[in-house]
Amino acid sequence: MIFKILTAAQFARVEAGGPMEAPVDVADGFVHLSTSRQLAETLAKYFRGQFGLVLVGVTCESVAADLRWERSRGGDFFPHVYGRLGREQIARIWRLSETTSEGAPLAPAEVAALPEPAEKPPR
Repeated sequence: MIFKILTAAQFARVEAGGPMEAPVDVADGFVHLSTSRQLAETLAKYFRGQFGLVLVGVTCESVAADLRWERSRGGDFFPHVYGRLGREQIARIWRLSETTSEGAPLAPAEVAALPEPAEKPPR
């Protein structure tokens, strides 16, 4: 499973039938996602101090035709989807309510414990 972090407004758009995307996705031309092991750093770097966030899980199989693993932060491979993501691809939903002492949202322990997808290339 791979993961997308959405604001409450972005998630509401997805629930209403719109695309799963943030402004950075539109600007870059693909949807940014993270693996379970990449989530903590993504949350700390881009979502510190934000509340009402929603974490959605997407299976690699559901986006296989549009999924690319590309090097990003620290040379690690991140999942990017070059296509439309919508409600139909969501396998799981978590509302993020806990934060670190520095104000970074925390992913649920069950998500953080998941292994990296088999599809992810080695570093």
